[in-house]
Amino acid sequence: MQRRHCTLALAALLATALSRPALARDDDDGEFLILHARYGTEERNVNVTERLRELARQDRRFRLTNDVFGVDPDPGRTKTLRIFTRDRQGHDRSFDYREYDTVDGAQFIGWGGGRWGEGEWSRGWHGGPPRDEGRDSGEFTILYATYGTSRREVDVTDRLRELARRDQRFRLGNEVFGMDPDPGQTKRLRIVARDRGGRERSFEYREYDTVDGAQFVGWGRGDWGRGGDYGPGRPGDRLVIESASYGSDNRWIDATQALRAQARGDRFEAEVSNELVGYDPAPGQRKLLTVSFRLGNGPVNTVRVREGDRLRLP
Repeated sequence: MQRRHCTLALAALLATALSRPALARDDDDGEFLILHARYGTEERNVNVTERLRELARQDRRFRLTNDVFGVDPDPGRTKTLRIFTRDRQGHDRSFDYREYDTVDGAQFIGWGGGRWGEGEWSRGWHGGPPRDEGRDSGEFTILYATYGTSRREVDVTDRLRELARRDQRFRLGNEVFGMDPDPGQTKRLRIVARDRGGRERSFEYREYDTVDGAQFVGWGRGDWGRGGDYGPGRPGDRLVIESASYGSDNRWIDATQALRAQARGDRFEAEVSNELVGYDPAPGQRKLLTVSFRLGNGPVNTVRVREGDRLRLP
């Protein structure tokens, strides 16, 4: 009788174990291995494999929006996240999630560990050859970029090129550009670009948004935005700020980047102030701004202007 009870108990335990969902396989298990991921529409989409890996490491589930990827590849249209995978038998399959859907990584192998999507990818949105090849490809070539508000914005093309060479993605703020063109107001970065068909289009990112350069041609190389015919007020020889310093006595700061960002075309005019350079190096003292500049390939000239007076170049 005792043996019979033991046998029944063992059978009950085995039945219970077999009836449970297959959770014992590990939370990071699944049926499909992710090869690549793209976000956008059929006409305009970008590689988001690296960003998806970051999201997967943070949580198993997330809600799909432009914000989570830091990019809107095709404004005004409903986007799709397309995940390309391979199952355990070697068969390829893609999964589509529409904008605002919830993405659950439970069915993907190694989701939370991010152990996927690291190989080369040679197919595009429909499984054929992709429109862009390599990390530095994209759909739009940047002509110029400005940062600020509708009433006051500055040219940040050169600085944006520096940022692009460092990283594909960065968070937008006054600190990254080294200035605040309109204190107290929410700024935005406006990137004017040209698509492969020759049509111009602008992309806007609000302060604190994440800028992702994946959709821009040659982003990481920085071989864009050098044309003198583009940008607000850039006819003829362009004004080049060689160097600038601002301060008093032994308290000086380098104001070169701040002035370069605000220089447009062949002229520059502004009141010399702490706001112009974004910092007060010597509170309570009247400062001096020293600027060395040139027009195009012309000779370098230097001017010195007191705080409160007006700087005019050339």
